[in-house]
Amino acid sequence: MHLGTVVTISTSSWSEASSAVDRAFQWFRDVEARCSRFDPKSELMLLTERVGAAVPASDLLFEAVRFAVEMAARTDGAFDPTIGHAMETRGFNREHRSATLVRTDIAPDADVSFRDVECDAHARTITLRRPLVLDLGAVAKGLAIDMAAHELKPFRDFAIDAGGDLYLGGTNPEGQPWSVGIRHPRIDGELIDVLLASDKAVCTSGDYERSTEAGHHIVDPRNLLTANTVASATVLAPTAMLADAVATAAFVLGPAAGLSLCEQLGLEALIIAADLDRRETPGLRNQ
Repeated sequence: MHLGTVVTISTSSWSEASSAVDRAFQWFRDVEARCSRFDPKSELMLLTERVGAAVPASDLLFEAVRFAVEMAARTDGAFDPTIGHAMETRGFNREHRSATLVRTDIAPDADVSFRDVECDAHARTITLRRPLVLDLGAVAKGLAIDMAAHELKPFRDFAIDAGGDLYLGGTNPEGQPWSVGIRHPRIDGELIDVLLASDKAVCTSGDYERSTEAGHHIVDPRNLLTANTVASATVLAPTAMLADAVATAAFVLGPAAGLSLCEQLGLEALIIAADLDRRETPGLRNQ
């Protein structure tokens, strides 16, 4: 269990790769220690206590925040990591292992956004210009997957599955591209599609994944309402951090704009609208 989900690593070279697998799992622990919103002692949460200061950051936290802010700018706020407080107030505030409630004393202004976060690449510092709570849930797991995949690349054929977010290296045990079943968003136990992938990340954002009385866990940061025009968005990308973030952004943007974003970024995607209408990029079946 890491980052709120079960992580599984499979490889065809287990005996040779055992030490690399250990290092791969360690990346999940390291990313969680740096980037978790649910641990008051994490580097991320300690950052929230130093508003207005240029805080030196570890490489893991800096890259996660830098990428999240960059993606927010690219989507004009449809993706925005500064929604941590909103997620907390909607009931997404329990630590996954202990079920302990996590509450911060921060009450951000209504118009707080990614523009209030400054990342200085030269000094490797992060500055929060106003009180806010960062939520890196849509990038941290992807970052951990990518770091784990880097450890396993020498062994070529492997699969990393972190709660359905995947990186698939090489081929499956039959020597074929990996088959990825896409969950039907409305019928438990059924697939709505099967995609093929090799040396790619595959990440899905779905409205069935987690919910509270306030709704499911994907919120439009621009109005803090539950995004409701998409049932699931699956993105294939060179890295899991990119696939995870873009899947979240595409879900918020809606079927047409979400697909357009994927095409602009040169990524393949399958988007299932709330009414189960399907849209996909032209090259999706050519993996």
